[in-house]
Amino acid sequence: MPTPSSPANPFPANVVTGRHELLYGGDYNPEQWPREVWREDVALMREAGVNLVTVGVFSWASIEPEPGRFTWDWLDEVLDLLHAAGIGVDLATPSASAPPWLARFHPETSSVDAAGVRMSVGSRNHFCPSAPAYRDAVVTVARALAERYADHPAVELWHVGNEFGQTCFCDLCADAFRDWLRARHGALDRLDEAWGTTFWSQRYADWSEVVPPRAAPYVHNPAQLLDFRRFTSDRMLDLYRLQAVELRRAGDVPVTTNFMGFFPGVDQHSWAADLDVVSDDHYADPEHPTPARTALTHDLLRGVGKGRPWLLLEQAAGAVSWRPHNVPKSPVQMLQDSLRAVAHGADGVCYFQWRASAAGSEQFHSAMLPHAGPDTRLHRAVRHQGALLGRLGPVAGTRVAARAALVFDWPSLWASELPARPSERLRATDQLEAYHRPFWEDGIPVDVVPPGADLDAYDLVVVPALQLVSDDDAANLARVPARGGVLLVGPFAAVQDPTGRVRTGPFPGPWTEVLGVAGEDWRPLPEGGVRVRSEAWGEFIADTWSERVVARDTDVLAAYAGAGLDGEPAILRRSVGDGEAWYVSTVPPSDVLGRVVRDCARAAGLAAPVPGLPAGVEAAVRGDVVFLLNADDVARDVTVPGAVEDLLGAAVVDGRVGLEPGGVAAVRVSPAGR
Repeated sequence: MPTPSSPANPFPANVVTGRHELLYGGDYNPEQWPREVWREDVALMREAGVNLVTVGVFSWASIEPEPGRFTWDWLDEVLDLLHAAGIGVDLATPSASAPPWLARFHPETSSVDAAGVRMSVGSRNHFCPSAPAYRDAVVTVARALAERYADHPAVELWHVGNEFGQTCFCDLCADAFRDWLRARHGALDRLDEAWGTTFWSQRYADWSEVVPPRAAPYVHNPAQLLDFRRFTSDRMLDLYRLQAVELRRAGDVPVTTNFMGFFPGVDQHSWAADLDVVSDDHYADPEHPTPARTALTHDLLRGVGKGRPWLLLEQAAGAVSWRPHNVPKSPVQMLQDSLRAVAHGADGVCYFQWRASAAGSEQFHSAMLPHAGPDTRLHRAVRHQGALLGRLGPVAGTRVAARAALVFDWPSLWASELPARPSERLRATDQLEAYHRPFWEDGIPVDVVPPGADLDAYDLVVVPALQLVSDDDAANLARVPARGGVLLVGPFAAVQDPTGRVRTGPFPGPWTEVLGVAGEDWRPLPEGGVRVRSEAWGEFIADTWSERVVARDTDVLAAYAGAGLDGEPAILRRSVGDGEAWYVSTVPPSDVLGRVVRDCARAAGLAAPVPGLPAGVEAAVRGDVVFLLNADDVARDVTVPGAVEDLLGAAVVDGRVGLEPGGVAAVRVSPAGR
């Protein structure tokens, strides 16, 4: 059944662990090492400025080596050592990887894939979230941890599971799916209506006929796929809650779990009320760096937490072990990745992991302390980063103040990834990144929010790729220009209702009036795209996508010239009282889209906080601090209006800050300069 509604978050808006400093550390797996190594680890952590480590994520077999027998001596000693060194602990429930004895006694606790194959032990994430024996075992170990360690002074944060988003197609999950569907849709005939089961003779005569979308000869019913995604997210949330309730019952330590950016496994917005702290794992690719995409992901996590500070719980100090060719980060990339997270609202940056594993599946994954030991370039960079983060205490707990918002929704993402759609090339996350990039280039803060969010604080609301939307959320967005704001909508918008049913009539259905358009058909483009002419932006080639739309009481700013659309509108703008509503029906090149977004920003009264930002320098504003990251291989001078001091120690002269190649700064500005 759907999980019940959550209680209000009991913690203040800026809580992370109660510290008044930025957190720094990583996953710590002492059970992989002999006791004498633990003391060396703790001493090196102190030297590196580490003040938080995550313990126990994959420790179930060490904590409970056989059913009901718990071994605490090693964990007691580790927590005592860490506390004595002033290092806090993010203590995890080990539910992501059940010990082999559970599958031996209860084979049904291992998950089943869509083809009916039951997973084996020997890896991780092999659990079935619906198996009663697994759920009982999870509650037992979470309760035991809470009873023993809730009052331990080292424990500053609880960490439930790891990277939720697993799927299971077994009979137990099929039963749970049916219960979830009954609660969501009611009677079976209402499910048939919602899923459109008259198509392909799929109408159900009995609930027992309804199954998860297991292996099939051709395309599944898209509404069934969409609901199974929702069910899976809710099932994982229910599993999280089973553990969180045990932890909260024992005391008032905040609780988190680690998300994974835009990973489609769970709807993070529906989880947000259950997390005292929103946390993320993010592994940027140093061979193909995408700092703009990384910043977008951080803005998403901040939006999930409704603007509260969040935690980056995992990233790589060097190379990962799971890409085909694992190029390592440089120390410059490592530091800039951490400061980028802080600039976008993180109150802590951590790594997987502290000490590199000598055995196991991730033995070639980098760590803060590499196989070669502390006298290494990488570990010296770790210590340098700890020292710099220690200077940024004034940033902890502060917020990013954004007047622009990008709208993103997981059900809409799921719908956009279903098969048999007009084009697989029109990717929602690519669109989101394209519309976000001009803000990132100009250093203008932007929140990534769901369509049902309170939008009154935003002068500019951008909807890059919202294929599926409810009537209520559509109305919420349509009110933006009516109250004097600017609304910018991308292509293939509001096409489907929450069941996945296509809205009939002109598109984008609920926004035809506010946007002043009446769409007739979607037209994916062949290779080479289509020419578009505009007095404002000149002639350009748009690619991937086009639409045939009719302008109604709106200004046509760009028109197609080819692809059977000669003279028809491509980009439109409509005045709505003191506000504006824009519609982009295609995929313009990045420079043109950047000009469109900046025109909307100017109309909304938004400006770059650091005018004339040099090429290669990234700026981001948090509270009264402007972070500057120079990704270029040449030195740059940057003038920051109202600059007072650089928290990282660089000289500030008449507002001018000098950045070495790869250099960073955290410049405080006076109120007059903001």
